[in-house]
Amino acid sequence: MNFNINKNELSNALSIVSHAVFSNSPQASLRGIKIEAKNDSLILTGSDSDISIQKTIQKNEDNNLNITEEGSILIDSKYVLDIVKKIDSENVQVEIIDGSLTRFSGASAVFKINGMNVYDYPKIDFSLPEEPIVMKQSELASIIEETAFAASLKETRPVLTGVNFKLNENELVITATDSYRLAKKVLHLETSHSFNITIPSKSLNEVKTTMLTSNDTISIYQNNKKVQFVIDDMILQSRLLDGGYPETDRLIPSSFSYTLKMNRQDLIKAIDRTTFIKNDNMTINKLQCSVDEVVITNKSQEIGESREVLNAEWTGDPLNISFSGNYVMDAAKALKDDEIIIEFTGEMKPFILKNLDDDSVIQLVLPVRTYN
Repeated sequence: MNFNINKNELSNALSIVSHAVFSNSPQASLRGIKIEAKNDSLILTGSDSDISIQKTIQKNEDNNLNITEEGSILIDSKYVLDIVKKIDSENVQVEIIDGSLTRFSGASAVFKINGMNVYDYPKIDFSLPEEPIVMKQSELASIIEETAFAASLKETRPVLTGVNFKLNENELVITATDSYRLAKKVLHLETSHSFNITIPSKSLNEVKTTMLTSNDTISIYQNNKKVQFVIDDMILQSRLLDGGYPETDRLIPSSFSYTLKMNRQDLIKAIDRTTFIKNDNMTINKLQCSVDEVVITNKSQEIGESREVLNAEWTGDPLNISFSGNYVMDAAKALKDDEIIIEFTGEMKPFILKNLDDDSVIQLVLPVRTYN
């Protein structure tokens, strides 16, 4: 293998695929980035076995790609990233000179790095399963922001560490829950597809970080084993989570007896001011609501207490309810409207937060029992 390419083009591509590499992987080959030169294109691959990213650089006038000898090599990601960033020229020459020993050359700087046998790299099937669903990148970014945070961080129920995508009769329902809170988004799509898959929240956050940078479209392919997000010359592929996702619709109340309307940022700031007051390392807030005033409080035997009157509109009889301040703050941050609605059914019943003018997103939080 022997090729020449613009340094920044190669550095940017390496940086993208490195997002899928786990530098401390017990499998040495998965600590590397696979570089393959063939047919006037450079193909870079990184994977941790759960997430795989493939980036293709096609030869053009801007990237100065010139392949004089086809071939492939596997280089440890942390070394190859540093080397290419620090090469002292606009272009970098990469050449296998002896077995897996690879030379990276700039203007005067030369690095010789021991690569790994490319045949040790796992075979990753990047073939596209079927016709995709297509949406704007900004739309997928909103979906991830509005739901993925509510997925579980604990592996005790692996399926809850993911976000469920259920498409049926042109309605895409996206749900995430950790059993204590739930985020749900409903979207209408003109498509003949139907599926029910659960994507790891880690994979979705990686998609948002590495791919969703414009308002162009993104194609989403899936089958019963994998999901692929495709933009032009880049594929991010993720395994799916096994197991049936729980039926969550029954958790969402169908009717409400109390309604709180207020500014979303006012609620976030009011809770944020109390986050240092904790009980058992949790911020527990209490809302005391009536038509006369709405008060948010926080109290800890060890630290102290806070009390703040909110500028809010309450409808219903008086109600006191306690909840995790961080959960409600996360839910409010995931909404978009300046004004939001919080609807309650009782002191120890789940309550929901939603936008004032858009009910396609629902954030549900379970209350917390307190004794003070």
